[in-house]
Amino acid sequence: MKAVHSRFNRRGTGGFTLMELLVVLAILGLLMSLVGPRVLNQLGGAKTKTAAIQIKDLEQSLEMYKLDVGRFPSSSEGLEALVSKPASAAGWNGPYLKSDVPLDPWKREYLYKSPGERSEVDIFSYGQNGTPGGEGEDQDVGNW
Repeated sequence: MKAVHSRFNRRGTGGFTLMELLVVLAILGLLMSLVGPRVLNQLGGAKTKTAAIQIKDLEQSLEMYKLDVGRFPSSSEGLEALVSKPASAAGWNGPYLKSDVPLDPWKREYLYKSPGERSEVDIFSYGQNGTPGGEGEDQDVGNW
């Protein structure tokens, strides 16, 4: 009777050597060091774009509020007037948003001024750093 040999019984023929694994890890590390920063930059730009889209949605909801009430909410009433009726809002037919007022992508409330300094109403976020001005992800995002 002949002995049955399988590839699992032979030594030295299955699997990878330590050297092969180290070479693969070095190549993967090199690729990540080249590609990683570009991917992270795209993620940051996505937050700014998300904020701009949310601001446009809020602006449209404010227009619907104005059609019903005859005016924009005051700065003291704020964007919350889109969700719950202010005491002085005769004709309010909301809520004008499907859920609560969203936070900006950096988990802070959007800022609102009525009358605005740059347009009839200003809706804006100070970006990643939370302070006025800045560049890149720190730049202000608004409806102006």
